[in-house]
Amino acid sequence: MESPLISLLVLAGIAVFLILRLRSVLGTRDGFEKPPVAPKQKSRRPDLEVIEGGPDRDITDYVAEGSAQATALAAMKRAEPSFQVGEFVQGARSAYEMILMGFERGELDSLQGFLAEDVFDSFVEAVAHREDQGLTIEAEFIGVRETAVLNAHFDESTRMAEITMRFVGELTSVVRNSAGEIIEGDANAVKRQKDSWVFARRMGVDDPNWQLIATDG
Repeated sequence: MESPLISLLVLAGIAVFLILRLRSVLGTRDGFEKPPVAPKQKSRRPDLEVIEGGPDRDITDYVAEGSAQATALAAMKRAEPSFQVGEFVQGARSAYEMILMGFERGELDSLQGFLAEDVFDSFVEAVAHREDQGLTIEAEFIGVRETAVLNAHFDESTRMAEITMRFVGELTSVVRNSAGEIIEGDANAVKRQKDSWVFARRMGVDDPNWQLIATDG
């Protein structure tokens, strides 16, 4: 009968052999190891490409993309890269108030540089006709309710640009006769006035001012 000590040594030897065998197959882990990173799966969603030369929001905010007006405004910007449609619209809005109120009050001297010659002459004639009748107008501007670009045209050969704007303004206005009596209007009633004005300017020149060349109420 074998000695218990010999049996124990044999079992211990077998255990050591198994441990060494397992280490050679599985390897060892020392301390904290990050779990293995799973390989990235290819996305089923196609890569999105950045498309250059998209629509110019400075233009499409005011006119339809691809329209004749958009084409004309784009040509203006090529002729004068510093030109911005948004800045023009804001300037035209301010000019509308200044010119409209100057005409209502008969104060035309300060407007001459902003009006084409024939427009200025028609304003002078209308104001003179009122004065001949002894009429005066008292007006207060409330604000511009609507502003829109109706049309745009650019002549490549002359570099002349024309932009038609539509305004809806709100103001109070009364007409008094020579005796000071109100014969038209109500000082407490806000009236809405609709106008279509055409502004023009030669692009690429030093003078940045647009002129009012036509009016259509």
